Amino acid sequence: METISKIILKPGKDEAIKRFHPWVFSGAIKNKVGSPTDGGLVEVFSHQDEYLGTGLFQDASIAVRIMAFAPERPQVLDAEYWYSKLFKAWKLRVQLGLTSNESTNVYRLIHGEGDQLPGLIIDHYNGNLVIQAHAIGIHQNIHLIAEGLKSIYGSHLKSIYYKSTETLPGNYARNEDTEGFLFGENATDVVFEYGHKFEIDFVKGQKTGFFIDQRENRQLLARYSKGKKVLNTFCYSGGFSVYALQAGAAYVESLDSSKRAIELTEKNVELNFPGCKNHEVIVADAVQYIRESDVIRDVIILDPPAFAKHTNVRHNAVQGYKRLNAEAIRRIAPGGILFTFSCSQVVNMSLFKSTIMAAAIEAGRQAKILHQMSQPADHPVNAFHPEGEYLKGLVLYIE
Repeated sequence: METISKIILKPGKDEAIKRFHPWVFSGAIKNKVGSPTDGGLVEVFSHQDEYLGTGLFQDASIAVRIMAFAPERPQVLDAEYWYSKLFKAWKLRVQLGLTSNESTNVYRLIHGEGDQLPGLIIDHYNGNLVIQAHAIGIHQNIHLIAEGLKSIYGSHLKSIYYKSTETLPGNYARNEDTEGFLFGENATDVVFEYGHKFEIDFVKGQKTGFFIDQRENRQLLARYSKGKKVLNTFCYSGGFSVYALQAGAAYVESLDSSKRAIELTEKNVELNFPGCKNHEVIVADAVQYIRESDVIRDVIILDPPAFAKHTNVRHNAVQGYKRLNAEAIRRIAPGGILFTFSCSQVVNMSLFKSTIMAAAIEAGRQAKILHQMSQPADHPVNAFHPEGEYLKGLVLYIE
């Protein structure tokens, strides 16, 4: 058996690992014993030579993703190992009532660190699985992962699509087979989410094809949409728009700067409401459109892409959220509702709330927080990895 390289941490840098945080940063490493390679298995030790855990190495800021903590000490990540991890995550989705749900057949099976599989994302769409690897070690084990998925889903499995070109390091991704079918060839399918129909394009769609993490928040929007004029910005494939229309909204506008996103929205609205007359699509920049529009809305949804992925641009992101929300608050009718979100991991809920309150002050409006939103249970947050709580949302009542 090949010798596993050792990672020795600097004094004081072992506390996070002892608290089961699954990341070892490159700056915490004192020494490397052996020749760890990208994707290779390594064992992590304190500076006092105390075994802490085993993980996948990568020459990057996050140098080791811990797969097993002491006292567990795997010597190899074989087919049985991956199957057991995947099966454990699948059992949680069974408990959540998602694996045999006639009204909802789209869910997240693996949520990285939240399922003790750092660097791995797997989404389920009506028997189709889409995998994203965010670490080279996950990529190198992708076929073992696929075999485990086949064993779990059996005859219910239609396809497995691997989609990691944009999530792995650029130079590495260009030289590796990081995109394509690992099983079957079903590139699109129609899924149900609380009975609403959506056509998913696994190959060409953003991320894995759909923003599953907003499922419960879309359901919440339905409670506020009946008889209302609704503006859904950054609409992507029209999820919030479909829920608002189903709930009896008087009129819904779906806005996105991407023509491709607007085409997806139109397709999904037509799928649910053939010949719909109270829905309009708009290709435009959200801030500019809201600022220049004279129309007052009853409900506005702001679900922008991440404004900040690193702490060094957090200030600019906060200013972006403030500007966007201030413009929206100005354009809401008295007694109107704002659904506003941030998926920037480096902007926590406390900072996000402060930013939205600053936006309300700038707009000169009173605001009440009705709901605080996050990701659903199939996107679990590892209690020892708070960074996994990336989605923040507020529902505001604007006076």
